Amino acid sequence: MFAIDVSVQGDWTVVSIFGDLELASAPRLHQRVVGLVSEGHTRLILDLSNVDFVDSVGLGAVVGAVKRTRTVGGDLVVVGAIARVAQVFAVTRLDQIIAMFGDLNSALHSGVDPDSAASGPRGRHG
Repeated sequence: MFAIDVSVQGDWTVVSIFGDLELASAPRLHQRVVGLVSEGHTRLILDLSNVDFVDSVGLGAVVGAVKRTRTVGGDLVVVGAIARVAQVFAVTRLDQIIAMFGDLNSALHSGVDPDSAASGPRGRHG
């Protein structure tokens, strides 16, 4: 089963994913992000703590979400990726362009300035 939950934490909108992020579910993430950004939610935290598997289509949805938020002056960070999911981000070097944190609290208190976060690559934090 795949589900997406959205909540607001201060200046950030938390998009929590439950289930595998792959060919069948990635379009749902894409649609949700498009909707959120069009509603003005441009600072997104993608919570992957309940994701066990990400394929190339799922990664494409994440990259698309990053592009969409940064195009409008926002940003997207990733939290909670388990080791095997974090490894996919590392192998594809996405961890060099997307800030990654161990948990939501670390991301919220990281000092990342959403207004300037898109200015350059960042590695793994927290």
